[in-house]
Amino acid sequence: MPRYQDVFRTPEFTPLFLTGAAHTAAQTVAGLGLATLVYRATGSPLLSALALFGPSLAQLLGATTLLSAADRLPPRAALTGTAVFFALGTAVLALPGLPTWALFAILLAEGLVASLGGGVRYGLLHEILDRERFLLGRSVTNMAVGVCQIAGFAAGGALIALLSPRGAVLAGAVLYLAAAILARSGLGARPPRAAGRPSVAATWRTNRLLWSSPARRRCYLALWVPNGLIVGCESLFVPYDPERAGLLFACGALGMLVGDTAVGRFVPARLRGRVRFPLQALLAAPFLAFALDPPLPLVLLAVTVSAVGYGASLLHQERLMALVPEELSGHALGLHSSGMLALQGVSAALAGTLAQYTSPRTGMVLLALASLTVTFRLARADRGAGGAPSSGAPSSGARPCPRTVRRRTA
Repeated sequence: MPRYQDVFRTPEFTPLFLTGAAHTAAQTVAGLGLATLVYRATGSPLLSALALFGPSLAQLLGATTLLSAADRLPPRAALTGTAVFFALGTAVLALPGLPTWALFAILLAEGLVASLGGGVRYGLLHEILDRERFLLGRSVTNMAVGVCQIAGFAAGGALIALLSPRGAVLAGAVLYLAAAILARSGLGARPPRAAGRPSVAATWRTNRLLWSSPARRRCYLALWVPNGLIVGCESLFVPYDPERAGLLFACGALGMLVGDTAVGRFVPARLRGRVRFPLQALLAAPFLAFALDPPLPLVLLAVTVSAVGYGASLLHQERLMALVPEELSGHALGLHSSGMLALQGVSAALAGTLAQYTSPRTGMVLLALASLTVTFRLARADRGAGGAPSSGAPSSGARPCPRTVRRRTA
């Protein structure tokens, strides 16, 4: 079995890992500062949730228009350019007196660029790592997300308390700039993974091919919907408890770190298919306790235990890769990444709307119930279809696809 040190010995993995970590830290610090800024200015749970997760909504538009470009751009230049764009956009978000409509216009543009950047980043990861080490590589990058979110939310909360929400947003801009420097100086100059000009038609053509298999559709829905609904719950942390939102986010990041570590390193291959959906159900179940208005220690415990369930995403990704031809792996993961983030944005908007008319606590409980329902229905459908193995060669459920793309991941 490959080990973590084997992954870090792979050329270019470490600079790509550090670039992603800096990007996550920037997103975390700036997002918390911006959500707090918007909530203090408007008092709206909906706008606060959209400020934190709204850019994810633009991922849906990016997945249907820009995704083919992720394979047709030099990875180093694309990652450097997107990080610089985020640094500049985030710095503008910190300007005093910026109108709310302008703030959300900038977030929309950042979401579009993020759909492209995610495809490039994970496509390069799949290019660097072979299939045997890909799950472990995704595990360690997800673990880095957890660590950076813990540190980012803690640092963001401290910056808000010591300076101001704008100070946290500016700190995020500096971290984005650091990500650009890491990408430019640490990654090698690689050619694009696919030839030809990017186009909307090419994006749609491959999306249709990937969506044509019922088994792949179930994988995508499992990766998008239950997790997205729970992110909607988390988007209400600021209006639920403005003073302790950073602590709640940090607990969630800690739980995600534990889940990704356990799945990536300790769950044997023979059990991965069996635990995918039970582990995903763990995402939603603890949030049902919010119906009882629990004290803070139980709230922190529920959030931490819930986030362990995010480890199921690694297993669903492995299952998806077993159903996708090698030459389409990059686009397939790009579609997963963009769809996942888009559903997170939709869920954040839904959560904010529910909280606006009921309460943040009620919104969390309703979204958790919806997440559990979707998980159970997908698990039943997967069992009824025979639940093919979670690793290995593409199963019969994967329709052969023409070899028009070399590689790409997300």
